Amino acid sequence: MSSVPVAIVGASGFTGCELAWILAGHAEFELVGAFGSSASETERSLGAMDARLRGIVDLPISGGSAEAVVASGARLVFLATPHEASAALAGPLIEAGLTVIDLSGAFRLRDASVHASQYGFARDSGLLNEAVYGLPERTRAALAGAKLVACAGCYVTAASIPLGALADAGAVAPGTRPIIDAVSGVSGAGRGAGMHLAVVSATPYGVGSHRHAPEIEMNVGQRVVFQPHLGAFDRGILATTHVQLADGWDAARVSAVFEGVFADEPFVRLMPAGVWPSVAGVRGTNFIDIAWHVDDEGHAVVFSAIDNLVKGASGQAVQCANVVLGLDETIGLAARAAGVPA
Repeated sequence: MSSVPVAIVGASGFTGCELAWILAGHAEFELVGAFGSSASETERSLGAMDARLRGIVDLPISGGSAEAVVASGARLVFLATPHEASAALAGPLIEAGLTVIDLSGAFRLRDASVHASQYGFARDSGLLNEAVYGLPERTRAALAGAKLVACAGCYVTAASIPLGALADAGAVAPGTRPIIDAVSGVSGAGRGAGMHLAVVSATPYGVGSHRHAPEIEMNVGQRVVFQPHLGAFDRGILATTHVQLADGWDAARVSAVFEGVFADEPFVRLMPAGVWPSVAGVRGTNFIDIAWHVDDEGHAVVFSAIDNLVKGASGQAVQCANVVLGLDETIGLAARAAGVPA
């Protein structure tokens, strides 16, 4: 097949630049347009926004209207945009015949009242019915041929992939709430946050109110306690999930679940015994690394690590797009560590 023309809206942000970097090595996609998050937003070029792209992807960044995206000739568009911008752009782009892969939270939560309380605005209920949740390890079958994909959040991805496997298997003790403590690098706040590593200290945030909590619960069908933290590093998420196991569950059964569920998953790596995930180990890749420990009293501690800009955002979006179009799921993602500064 000939290359699929694709565009990025929100190209000047961290996830937009990461998308451009991934697409530069994608054998089936051709990046034909780079746009800002609004019609008035323009920057110099992709190469000026991210040094890795200089001389590789030097497209100018234009104003991000639906009309401009359609005029670019793109058949598929990645929305690396604020939630409200995605909600406004998705409808016109779909009506124009484009496939939309949305990296924002505009269409993730199925419950309209929960969405409104978490994101502060209402969205098109018709589009919500079209949206397919984008977490291939859990929703792969529904993605084929989708016109609108709502990619999972970064913390949600790190926590839901392993916890979902345990919840699906009935491993979580009834009446208990798994506790998820997760720490993210400063890039998770976006380019506009202006955080500098020299002044960042490890600290909790979003206490009791982070919008990824209901998304995790929607994913795994299980009430949880979720607490994010800001870490003094640039990219990556490390999640530690505590689970009280149901009667009859032990280390061997937990291992059997993970080994069975993830045996054929191209981007899930189960760590050897005694080897623990790290943000350095997944840097620049689309992998999620998972390890676990179960004590003699039926308490499981599950560790998972992802790169928040890749598996937590841009890489996952490309993985979803590959599945939507019936391509090899790993195209463009098999060796994404190359070129990422240490």
